[in-house]
Amino acid sequence: MPESYSTFQQRYVINSKFWDGANRSAPILAYLGAEAPLDGDLRIIGFLTDNAAEFKALLVYIEHRYYGESIPLGSSREVALGNASTLGYFNSAQAIADYAEIIIYLKEKLQAQNSPVIVIGGSYGGMLASWFRLKYSHVAIGALASSAPILYFDDITPQDGYYSIVTKDFREASETCYQTIKNSWSIIDEVAFKPDGLSILSKTFKTCNPLNSVDVLKNYLVSMYARAAQYNSPPKYPVTIVCGGIDGAPPETDILDKVFAGVVAYTGNRTCYVNAPQNISETTVGWKWQTCTEMVIPIGITNNTMFQPSPFNLSSFIEECRSLYGVTPRPHWVTTYYGGHDTKLVLHKFGSNIIFSNGLRDPYSSGGVLVNISESIVAVHTVNGSHCLDILRANQSDPEWLVRQREVEVKIIKGWINQYYVDLLAFSQ
Repeated sequence: MPESYSTFQQRYVINSKFWDGANRSAPILAYLGAEAPLDGDLRIIGFLTDNAAEFKALLVYIEHRYYGESIPLGSSREVALGNASTLGYFNSAQAIADYAEIIIYLKEKLQAQNSPVIVIGGSYGGMLASWFRLKYSHVAIGALASSAPILYFDDITPQDGYYSIVTKDFREASETCYQTIKNSWSIIDEVAFKPDGLSILSKTFKTCNPLNSVDVLKNYLVSMYARAAQYNSPPKYPVTIVCGGIDGAPPETDILDKVFAGVVAYTGNRTCYVNAPQNISETTVGWKWQTCTEMVIPIGITNNTMFQPSPFNLSSFIEECRSLYGVTPRPHWVTTYYGGHDTKLVLHKFGSNIIFSNGLRDPYSSGGVLVNISESIVAVHTVNGSHCLDILRANQSDPEWLVRQREVEVKIIKGWINQYYVDLLAFSQ
């Protein structure tokens, strides 16, 4: 086993352009990286830069261990991920401990011990932000957890929560589109069972390579619909785009051609579709390990969606992870370590200063905190919002409801910071 004093280089980025300085105890906004290299977040996350001037804040973005350039115990990611004996260090508790270390180190280095810290994250990073506030309340005075499905563990959330919302999004966009998708699966199966069925489907969907299994096509369509729903954001609203393709086909069009028209509408005109060769991303590789060990989010499909039933089966999931990594997932570890059951009962007296923000069109909102837990652990959601939308860069074209959501969040965070300054004065006398 590696010795506990082994160290590694962790990447973080600082922006001090608007900071009012340590001697004024000006705030620090810390973005907690998630299951990807930091570079992408620096491009798309806007909440910190958009509000830095107003908060007069120092901005810090920290990369999650085992992603990007923050690789422990190995010269390269391949080496680190290939070493089963040290991969146990690739987990959320280690990640938030890293964040605490870096924030404390920075505050010392900048002599900013009295600067209040707000942690911010989205999706898995939002879970990390909320858990950070609960575990490291001496390091951060508050957290903004955007689209954080902290209740999508054990059996707290029904397993079909995710795909029920995907279905609802499509049905609200267009009843005919929803019916077409719902009816398409049996037709796809029917064609696939014909002697030359897979080659017919390959032609219909202009696949990049001949289909060797009908599941390749069905999985592609399921994840396309899910992605459209999860990121169903203004101004384009991808669900509306997919349905525009499906509904826009001439009335006499065959059902599979309608579905294909939806694919083309969503992806744009390409030479081929469905099974194009893809570079496997760091996220795909890293998140697979994380879900196979502790992030066991039991998403399944039951009978009441526009999809074919495909329930989450824990024992087959365990088998898959064992065959991939030789490890057994711990489905109850997250709720053991961070909590999740009876959230209101547990947190209304214990925690404070967490915003759980969600957009109700985001399928992950089914596992999010959607009601206020206490006066300062609050839910801020929009009916039409999508995944992590509130922390993305603000645009001129943003709808009024989104502008309002961000204003509410800023106002709450300002309240926390002002209260902190009052307390700091009171306790330092």
